[in-house]
Formats: sequence, C-alpha cells, structure tokens
Amino acid sequence: MNSIPDLVGAVWRKSSYSDGGADNCVEIADGFPGAVPVRDSKNPEGPVLLFPAAAWSGFVGGLKDGRLG
Repeated sequence: MNSIPDLVGAVWRKSSYSDGGADNCVEIADGFPGAVPVRDSKNPEGPVLLFPAAAWSGFVGGLKDGRLG
C-alpha cells in the first residue's frame, strides 16, 4: 500500500515559465521519491494533489514537445 508523504517542511517552487504574477501558477515540491506534490499558489494552505512521478514526467514532457496545451 502506498503512503502519503509528510509534506511538513516541503520546499515549494514555481515553474521558471511562470508569468511572474504573484499567484498565477501551480507549485511543486521536490524530494519525494516516486511522487510529485502539486498545489495552487493562490492557496498554499489548501489541498495538495499528489501525482505519481512517472505521470508528472509524462505530463511535463507533453507540454514541452507540444502534444499538450
């Protein structure tokens, strides 16, 4: 059974492609093997989505090569 990682102390970062606005993007936290925590930058105390690392990698790859977006 997979467990939910403890996100206390997680270091969140915005994409380098962010538009520079204060709260207009998602943030991810690194350092969680096999998982990518994602949250809404407008609501940092709100819920976190947890994606399998392989699924997140496929999503980002699709955005980069134009298959998505």
